[in-house]
Order: sequence, then structure tokens, then C-alpha cells
Amino acid sequence: MTEEHRSLQQIIDFRLEKLNKLRSNGVNPYPYTFAVSRKSAEIIENADKLVNKTVSVAGRIMSLRKMGKAAFCHLQDDAGRIQIYVRRDDVGEKKYTNFKLLDIGDYLGIEGYIFKTKTGETSVHAENLTILSKSIRPIPIVKEKEGEEFDTFADKELRYRNRHLDLIVNQHVTKTFIKRAKIISSVRNFLDKNQFIEVETPILQPLYGGANARPFLTHHNSLDRKLYLRIADELYLKRLIIGGFDKVYELAKNFRNEGVDRNHNPEFTSLEFYQAYVDYQYMMDFVERLVRAVAKKVGNLKITWENLKIDLSKKFERKPIFSLLSETAGADVSKLNEKDLQKVCEKNKIEYSPNSNYGQLLDLLMSKLVEPQLIQPTFVIDYPKAISPLAKQHRDGNPELVERFELFIGGMEFANAFSELNDPLDQRERFENQAKLSQAGDVEAHPIDENFLQAVECGMPPMGGVGIGIDRLVMLLTNNRWIKDVILFPTLRDGN
Repeated sequence: MTEEHRSLQQIIDFRLEKLNKLRSNGVNPYPYTFAVSRKSAEIIENADKLVNKTVSVAGRIMSLRKMGKAAFCHLQDDAGRIQIYVRRDDVGEKKYTNFKLLDIGDYLGIEGYIFKTKTGETSVHAENLTILSKSIRPIPIVKEKEGEEFDTFADKELRYRNRHLDLIVNQHVTKTFIKRAKIISSVRNFLDKNQFIEVETPILQPLYGGANARPFLTHHNSLDRKLYLRIADELYLKRLIIGGFDKVYELAKNFRNEGVDRNHNPEFTSLEFYQAYVDYQYMMDFVERLVRAVAKKVGNLKITWENLKIDLSKKFERKPIFSLLSETAGADVSKLNEKDLQKVCEKNKIEYSPNSNYGQLLDLLMSKLVEPQLIQPTFVIDYPKAISPLAKQHRDGNPELVERFELFIGGMEFANAFSELNDPLDQRERFENQAKLSQAGDVEAHPIDENFLQAVECGMPPMGGVGIGIDRLVMLLTNNRWIKDVILFPTLRDGN
């Protein structure tokens, strides 16, 4: 009976028997080390130069074909896969007997020389082998025939819940997360080269702030006080600018107690950076350069994202929010009140909560009518003050507008930025207005932060500040349209 026809418990029991046989044969199936001289990709890429050279490789067995006195298998390391040829006469009777107790999923170390098979496949001819780890539980087996894969481990829910299996079986997933690491490194290098200082701010905060979002609440037993997981690090970073830093940034884990969908995960990675003496116009140019530099470093500037052709090489457009809303809504939205916005929603068959305030309705119209149309990189600028409690009033004199932009690409928001509000009296009034929204039932309204206000009262220089969703940037640059595909361990519903 082949393994695929056994029950899971039968497979585990059978593998335990093999494990015991190995131990009775004097083999430690879980040794401490193995010296690896070459990775699979390096060998394959330099095969012509390495033929007949001795190497040591290690990895997980992903395919296994035993033929009596000889066998072929494929070992997978973090660089790819390479074929191994094992012959009894070369490794010896005892080691070959132990080798025959191995299964797909086991780890194996090989010492041998490089050769090419009759079909031209670069392989390692084993002269010695070391069992590195005997697996007890089977992994999914993806079958291949004539270049096509069968029985793939493709169910997204299973993959997210068993990311270790996903990474083992689906090599494209591993490549995504390697690229994610390079993207974050490129972001950090870009900011470092522009003299920004990387800092760290608290994740546990006595008062959440810096965004309009619902927080996670926890309790500290020793201090006997409630604390919040941060929803943003903005207010702490601004305090550092007040303290005398000119340029700071943080790559932060943030947490928002809100819905889960293709673009949102309750735990996410955000980049925030602040620079003294500049405004949102400067930051628009800077963000454009940053996105372009990172994209170029990890790929190219003309990308495909879920069938969308996006060109990052051209100058990003800049469009006022009310102009965009008015074009799609068929009315001058800048002159509308709450009831008028409700009518616009009804006209466009957009469902809304009767308790939605002005800002929530405006945000709803933006997300339903405008955002899906913003495919090429576009800065949406000059937002209403009512939904921007931390942004500076617009210099053109319009008391209802602030200097704020959001960057949209492929119909999704990637960045949010302001000319930061540094007038302590204006800031206090904005917070008080947010408090009124909170009392009216808006669970995402910004709380009043007296400590922050006192810091601003000490004098805060003019500055520009930006927040960028790192997970979304990774989605864009790895051609993934679901945020769970770029977070190693996304938040999931209870699987029981």
C-alpha cells in the first residue's frame, strides 16, 4: 500500500516505525549540524564550471524514486531544488539501507560531485549521505507530469493556516516573502541615504492616536491600568521632531480593531516618516521618488497588478478630492451637507448607515465612486478639515480644507500625508470636535491627547509627515491582490 492510500494515523505510525528502525541501526535521525558548501541555485547556475567538483548540499526531500540498488530524489533548500543520485555501491550497504527508510519531507545532507544526466539535468552524485531530520507527519505532495502540476496545495484557507506547508510546497510563496524583505530593506536604505533617523516608539500606549480607527484594548496587571495597542505611531514621532530631530522614521507594527478584507488585516506594517521645515508638496515629490526607487530596486517601473498595467515611471498625477468626487457624483460635493451626501449615496445605490456622519459619508463615496478609477499613481489632495484632524489648514485661505494627500494606485490607497498641524490652539479645537463625534457614536474618532497637546504647546516646527502601508506596497510589487498573501501569518477566524 502506498502512503497516499493510508490514513493520516497510519502514515504517522508507519513513519514512527521507520524512525525506530533508524535508531536501532545506530543512526541519530536528528543530528546537530551539517556543513553546506553550495546552495541548489548556485550549483545549477554554474553547472558547467562545477561538473565533477565535490560539493555538500542539504535540504528537504521533495520527490523520491527508489530503484533497487539506486535512487533519485530532489532536495529543496531556500534557493530552489536540485536532483540527487544515490547508488548503493557508492554510499555503502548500511547507509543505503537507512536511505531506503526515508520519505518525502525528510531532511538529507549529501556530499558528492556534480554531473549532468542524459537528459541534461544538473545533479549531485552522492558519495556520502547524512540523515538530518526524519519527518513524522507527511507534507502535501504536488505531482508533476509533462510540465503540469497536479494535486496542488492551493486552498487559500489551508495555506494561511499552515504557512509552513505553504512555503514548503509553493516556491512562489517563498519568493514573495524574500521579495518582501528586499522591499523593506530598500525602503530603509532610501530613508537612511536621505539622512532620516530610524527610531522605535511604544506599541503599548496609554492613549491611542494618530489615525481614525478603533483600537485593541488590553490591561497591564502590575500597573493596574488599561493600555491600547497602537493604531499609529504619528504622535510619538512628532514629539521627537519637537524634541529636536529633523528627520525620523519608523517601520512599525500597528493594530486596528476593524474589518478584515482583501486590503485590511488587523495587524499590519506601516512606515511613517516626518521631516521638519517641509510641507505636503515636498512630501509628494519625496514619496514619488521613494516608490519609484524601491520598485526599480526589486523589479521594474512598468508592472502588472491583477491584469492592471501600471506605469510608475511617469510623474504621478495630482487631483483635488472634491474635483474627483464632483466628476463622479454629478454634483459639486464641496457644497453638500450630510443629508445631501446621503442623497448622493442613494442616487448611486450605495448603502450607508443612517448614523454615518459627514466624514464617514464622504469617505464612503470616495471609496465607492472614485478609488476604483484611480489606476495609475495619483495623489488625491486637499481634503476637508472635518476628516483630517491632524493636518494644517490650506494656505489658499479656504477654512474648510487642509493640506493633505493620499496616494492611490490600482484603485487602492497606499499613503496618507499632511502638512502637519503645529498650531496648538487649532489642534486642541480639532481634538475637541473629534470628541463630539465620539460622543455621537463614532468609534473611530480621534481622542484628545493632552500629553501630545502639551508637547505641541512647547513649539513644533512646520513639518511634513507621511504614512505608507508596507503590506500594500509589497502587494503591488509582488503582483498579489490579497493582503493575506504578503503577511506570513495573517489574522484568521477561529478554525475550530
